[in-house]
Amino acid sequence: MNEVPILSLADFDDRRGAFSAALGQAWRQTGFVGVRDHGIDDALIDQSYAVFRQFFELPLAIKQQYHRPGIGGARGYTGFGIEQAKDHDVPDLKEFWHVGRELLSENPHPDILLPNVWPAEIPQFKATALELYQALDKLGSRILSALALDIGLPGDWFADKTQLGNSILRPIHYPPIDNAVPGAVRAAQHEDINLITLLLGSREQGLEILTRSGQWVPVSTLPGTIVVNVGDMLQRLSNHVYPSTTHRVVNPAGEAARRARYSIPFFLHPNPDFLIETLPQCVGEDRPNRYPEPIRSDDYLKERLRQIGLL
Repeated sequence: MNEVPILSLADFDDRRGAFSAALGQAWRQTGFVGVRDHGIDDALIDQSYAVFRQFFELPLAIKQQYHRPGIGGARGYTGFGIEQAKDHDVPDLKEFWHVGRELLSENPHPDILLPNVWPAEIPQFKATALELYQALDKLGSRILSALALDIGLPGDWFADKTQLGNSILRPIHYPPIDNAVPGAVRAAQHEDINLITLLLGSREQGLEILTRSGQWVPVSTLPGTIVVNVGDMLQRLSNHVYPSTTHRVVNPAGEAARRARYSIPFFLHPNPDFLIETLPQCVGEDRPNRYPEPIRSDDYLKERLRQIGLL
């Protein structure tokens, strides 16, 4: 995994130490880190890929029945030609599905934490997606705990700020490339919107990150490793102590272009009413506050969804 450090979560004992320091250092330098020994069963990951692939192989007319207009793709199916990267005027070559948080108690944000949509044609879809969502949500919380310790905050600082987060599990299908519109790529260069992203990497190559020196380098997903990267909300919260790294999914050449590509990112968001206000630990004489005006996380999300064509 070029340029991306790999850490073992088994080294994290819920205290500030070598793991939290290595995580913070990796994110300050590259914005990306690989995490192994993360506790998510390979069988669940394999089953998730199989189930999501079954959905994307359905006829387009069936998939379109699960599109919900007017909600920015927040739940259900989003087809081709809709999402495009910020400052890129050609849509990405992909389709995807969004699974959101399922609440067992009263929903304090019913207009934001919307009901999930489930495809009746794939019986295992719901149970598999929810199991994977919960596993990634738990893993993300653990990683945020290490981050908090690196910042100098209590390890549970993020806990009551993300437990109702509008986090999204997004299975993505990039189809074989044939006669693409000029300038269209699988995913144009962008930064993620959320706090952190946990990526169950594709079996196919294509993910690249832009290093601080301005070079694009490929990220190869190793078996048993989940890639975790900084999003723009964390960049803003930390006053760019942890920068959000630009990345893309390029169109492969040759035979690889004729193969579909699948990936499953989990976008971990704070609670909708969380105020993204620069942490005082991340401000100093040599690092003035870039964001003196705080913003509610849901307002920030909507602003960005408009920029990428989902709203």
